[in-house]
Amino acid sequence: MLRAIAIDDEPIALEIIKNLAAEVPFIDLRECFTNALSAVSLLHQQQVDLLFLDIKMPGISGLDFIQTVSQPPLVIFTTAYSEHAVQSFELNAIDYLLKPFSAERFLKACNKAAEQFEFRRSYPQANGPEPAIFIKSGYEHVRVELSAIHYAESLGNYVRFQVDGPPILSRLTMNETESLLPKTSFIRIHRSYIVARQLITRIDKTSVWVGQTELPLGSAYRQELDNLIKNKS
Repeated sequence: MLRAIAIDDEPIALEIIKNLAAEVPFIDLRECFTNALSAVSLLHQQQVDLLFLDIKMPGISGLDFIQTVSQPPLVIFTTAYSEHAVQSFELNAIDYLLKPFSAERFLKACNKAAEQFEFRRSYPQANGPEPAIFIKSGYEHVRVELSAIHYAESLGNYVRFQVDGPPILSRLTMNETESLLPKTSFIRIHRSYIVARQLITRIDKTSVWVGQTELPLGSAYRQELDNLIKNKS
């Protein structure tokens, strides 16, 4: 059961979410808020697994609000505006529901949240300094030392892990992969690539080299690479 809350400045929108959530057996929608700041206390005092969050709200936007939460729950953005989709996924949102959304679309987003929730519970290494992780490949779970991973590359519905030895192909999203790999050791350089920090050998305006392999550098990730260089200098 996912413990959820919803934040939207429109009471009608909250009522729709409340009614739809009531039909999903694994969603426990506990509270609804018309103001994001009103939800702060609950997020600090209770465990919240999933947040339905509107983007354009008076006072503070949903995008800005979620960045103030130190340990945010899974997030499904609900909005009438499509132009923030890319930014929402850069914040590791589970899904982006464009109003008005159907019951089927709502259920699909909830299913994705449930899958991610179970994924995180199954692999607690993603949240700690463990030296190895398990990667599901086909019907197997392969144990891989973190130090053996060079980079992860998105290939449609799959992610290929380039490691010491044969690559490992896993049915994962890049957001799931980013959750699996500790940020202290890995950095995202492109919408399709996450690389081992210690294996970066060169960086220029458009590329990052991992060993002798040249990979593309996305403009949205340039600042974090710049910060990495400054911290190393």
